[in-house]
Amino acid sequence: MDADELDWNRTLREQCEFHWNHQLRARLDGLTDDEYFWSPVPDAWSVRPRGSSTAPVQVGAGDFTVDYAFPEPVPAAFTTIAWRLGHVIVGVLAARNAAHFGAPAASYETWEYAGSAATALDQLEAQLDVWLAGVRGLGEAGLRVPVGAEEPFPEAPMADLVLHIHRELIHHLSEVCLLRDLYLHMKPATSGATR
Repeated sequence: MDADELDWNRTLREQCEFHWNHQLRARLDGLTDDEYFWSPVPDAWSVRPRGSSTAPVQVGAGDFTVDYAFPEPVPAAFTTIAWRLGHVIVGVLAARNAAHFGAPAASYETWEYAGSAATALDQLEAQLDVWLAGVRGLGEAGLRVPVGAEEPFPEAPMADLVLHIHRELIHHLSEVCLLRDLYLHMKPATSGATR
């Protein structure tokens, strides 16, 4: 099969779908609220009940807000699973779903952040489903269309955006999995061993 016969739309979707179905989704099963909010370092950015944050900026439309600062601190703040999932759900997926696939408008300021791990995972799956359906709907020709003014590089083809979003998903959701591993291994040993 040569490149002209390759189904690029299917190939791009499978990059994300395979990683989600065979590596990520099972690793997120059973995510607890303790893990979701756990911070291994002081002053990590997170999702918090409205009014309880000490971050320079707190945004969100519901009972929970996400921590932020502008300009971003150097070095960047450490972030919890809750914060990272919020970033993926809103900034990586929902905003792009709105800009390119007709989903409702979404921004960090207007999002209702999840106050529980289960709600966050539901939001993640819902936004991922919209994204993948939107990519599927692009077909082959749609992958060549410029992304437009909604993106920093308006002349770039949609295929570039699809690859970027998939890299972001793989990157940030892998960080979530690593934080789950750290949480598990930071818990006191139950075998009688001492630290």
